[in-house]
Amino acid sequence: MNPFRAAALCVSLALAAGGEPLVVASKDFNESYILGEIMAQLLESDGFEVERRFGLGGTLICYEALRTGEIDLYAEYTGTLATAILKRPDRSGIDALNDVLAQEGLTLLPPFGFNNTYALAVPRALARSRGLLTISALVDHPDLRIAVSHEFLEREDGWPGLSRTYGFDRPIDGIEHGLAYQALEEGTIDLTDAYSTDGELVRHDLVVLRDDRDFFPRYLAAPLVRNDLPQRAKDRLRIVADTLDDPAMQALNASVLFEDADFAAAAAGYLDGIGIESDHAGSGSGSHSGSQQWRQLARNTLRHLELTVMALVPATLVGIGLGLLVFRIAWLARSVVYAAGLLQTIPSIALLAFMIPLFGIGVTPAIVALFLYSLLPIVRNTVTALSTIDPVLQRVSLAMGLTRTQRLRHVFVPLAVPSILAGIRTAAVISIGTATLAAFIGAGGLGDPIVTGLALNDHGLILQGALPAALLAIFTEFALEGVERVLSPRHLRAATA
Repeated sequence: MNPFRAAALCVSLALAAGGEPLVVASKDFNESYILGEIMAQLLESDGFEVERRFGLGGTLICYEALRTGEIDLYAEYTGTLATAILKRPDRSGIDALNDVLAQEGLTLLPPFGFNNTYALAVPRALARSRGLLTISALVDHPDLRIAVSHEFLEREDGWPGLSRTYGFDRPIDGIEHGLAYQALEEGTIDLTDAYSTDGELVRHDLVVLRDDRDFFPRYLAAPLVRNDLPQRAKDRLRIVADTLDDPAMQALNASVLFEDADFAAAAAGYLDGIGIESDHAGSGSGSHSGSQQWRQLARNTLRHLELTVMALVPATLVGIGLGLLVFRIAWLARSVVYAAGLLQTIPSIALLAFMIPLFGIGVTPAIVALFLYSLLPIVRNTVTALSTIDPVLQRVSLAMGLTRTQRLRHVFVPLAVPSILAGIRTAAVISIGTATLAAFIGAGGLGDPIVTGLALNDHGLILQGALPAALLAIFTEFALEGVERVLSPRHLRAATA
């Protein structure tokens, strides 16, 4: 090799390794985790530093994070892009999609090779007994218990469009995708949506109903990247184009779900199979030792506490301050409490998604969302406690000649302390529970194992996040109850006892 070209290559590799890491993301189902790992390891094998943001909560969050520059790439599907994101009525090819994506500064690279289309699946025994072979046949079986994933329930290329095409007119329920197969196994539902490359289809002996009216478009998985991604990174990602067919992807999914492999090892095995060396074999969640699991649990718990405290402290200051300012004016107090109550009506995951264009993904939007959710109990308890002080005591304080500030300091606030602290306790417990959803926007915490466990239908992983979160909420409740006993006036503590 020319020595100057060799030197230039070394410099470019050094710059790639020393610059900002490329942020690779995934959605919150196992195939997306695997594809994210494939892309991350592929880039790392070429000298790029990579940061993983896996388990983001669905299409909207991933796409918005990519569009706003919070992540650099993730694996998307052509059918999802065309119908759910770009709202194109026609079945556009990749070139047509890229013409539209260019306006957002994005590019869809050549696909991996497999078509993971949506499908409807039923247990084989049920299909045989009912004679179910096609989606059209469902019209003749209105008693079937149907539950589909929440995203499929709302997407135009999901249940709304499917029901119009096939003439369905019936209410159905939503269910987390990873739990739907367990529900089919237990017989609590009869039919759910599936991905054609799901490993569970073989494991649970399910029959995929034929789409006899050709409703579902092709869902070719491909890296969706920002245009400002380094050209060398784009060229590296093109190496895996057309290297995965449907059976191979289904086998990768099954290896993670049923063969105790982890996402990193599955991706490394695939890359090794196509001649790309990876040093990730045997790494990942499935091969963690006990000490590593405890360290990960400690990190998740500390991050969870960080999110809760950084949201609760300002919410306490703002909530009590607002209550003190408005409690004397009835209509204004009602308006403030009503506004705080409206924030509670916004679904948690929706509020987190709304935060992405303003604050990106990660810790900041999670803290802002938890702050907003914490306001209602603090403001409401503060206003209620201050505005319901015994009128006799208020008249006595006036008769004593106390100023407004003195009355607030020596009468109103001491008598309201127990109720205010009860509001803070409620807000703390709400924040600890809601903070588990922060994992859907890459903020970490105890929601991380829960999200991964849902993707894998792994009860052990789910409990690794759920149990510590529950214990943390209980401990916080008792700790704040102790603080309340210390800060409450002595005569009120005696009355309570």
